[in-house]
This record gives sequence, C-alpha cells and structure tokens, in this order.
Amino acid sequence: MSRNQDLPLKSFLSACTTAECQDCDARPHSVCAGVPEHGIADLEANVTHMSVEPRGAILMEGDPAHHMFNVTSGTVRVYKLLPDGRRQVIGFLMTGDFLGFAVRDAYAYSAEAVTEVSLCRFSRPRMEALLQKFPGMEKRLLGLAANELAIAQDLMLLLGRKTARERLASFFLMMVERLTRLGRTGNPLPLPMSRSDIADYLGLTTETVSRAFTQFRNDGLIALEGTDTVRLTDLAGLQEIADGN
Repeated sequence: MSRNQDLPLKSFLSACTTAECQDCDARPHSVCAGVPEHGIADLEANVTHMSVEPRGAILMEGDPAHHMFNVTSGTVRVYKLLPDGRRQVIGFLMTGDFLGFAVRDAYAYSAEAVTEVSLCRFSRPRMEALLQKFPGMEKRLLGLAANELAIAQDLMLLLGRKTARERLASFFLMMVERLTRLGRTGNPLPLPMSRSDIADYLGLTTETVSRAFTQFRNDGLIALEGTDTVRLTDLAGLQEIADGN
C-alpha cells in the first residue's frame, strides 16, 4: 500500500455540496473558474473535500498519482528529498493553486500542510473527464501550468545567481505579489512557514536566513510582528536589493 493511502483520512474527507462550490472563495483563482454556472452540479459530483492538519502529508513523491487537488485555504509546502536526505522546498502553494498534476504515473514531489489546509480532491479519471467536458477548465489548467513554469525559472535564477540578501528580499516580494493577486493584503506579510522552510526554499542554511532577517530589521527594511508576520517597511529598498543594487 502506498504511503498516501496510509494517511488517516477518516476525519478529513467529506462530500462537497453545490453551495460549497458556488460560494468557494478559491474558485475565481483556481482551475474551477473554467466551469460555467450550469456545470457546478457536475463539478460537485466529482469532488471530495479534504482537510489536513499542520505537518500532515497530502501526497508523497513516488506514490501513484491517483488524485489531483485544488488548495482552497491554507499553505502547502512542496518539496523533494535528495538521496542523502537533504530537502529542497520547491514551492509554497496557497488558495487557488493546483496540486498533483503528474506527467507520469507517479508524483514527482511531496506535499505537506504548513497550516491547516482545505483542498478539493479529484480522482485523475474524473478530472480528465471534467477537462474534456469544460474547455474553459482545461484552459485555466494550462494557465496555471505556465505560471508554475515561470515560478520554477525564477527559482533557478534565485538559487543560481543571487546572494542570501537578494534571495530573501526576492522571496518577500514574490509572496506579496501572490497575496495581492488573490485580493489579500501582502503587507503586513503573513509567513506561516518556518525559517527552516524558507531556508530550504532559498537554498540557504537556517542560520543564514535568520541573520538576513536580523539585518533587514536593523536596516529598517522590515519589522517583525510576532513569529509569523513581517511588516515590509521599505518596499523600494527591498526591491533594490532583490534587483542586485
């Protein structure tokens, strides 16, 4: 049995209702935006609601890619493990993001909940049927895939050419942009992920990330509001650092 199937899902899964799909805050930002109003009943008939507690696994690298997911709330970390056990976080997913698309028959990465996460789960055959029935849904999926490619290219630049300060400044600005696109305030910036998560995303050590936070705070670029919120007090200054100036 795969590790995904071993998850204690009995308290997590429930059927979606048409009202949930119609009123879903994530729908305008997700692949489901491609479903017309008259197709909502078809959508809810093919989806299951899933809740995952913080640190809970959603899918595991190498497991059969039987399901796909829409993130409807919360934050997810996506990562790969190197053969020696080191972890590379390759992204953080939020409301409206799509998860579990696989070119092959197995997942190419693992995904865990950072916060409590709500998702809509589709079986792969049912998702493929919906994509055929609603061309707008397929168009939205292609758009999300193109956006993921752009993010992957930015990550390559981040890891290959930028200094630690440039990486962290770029990360802050990227998160602000994503939240703004969702219609949410990006400043103060909620950062539910740990410093270790951020370090594994930026290809740095946790100590280096912590030092960069402290330097930014001392330079008046940010202010820390608790352990999981950062106020960006000098956006122009952070942009200059991200640009290498």
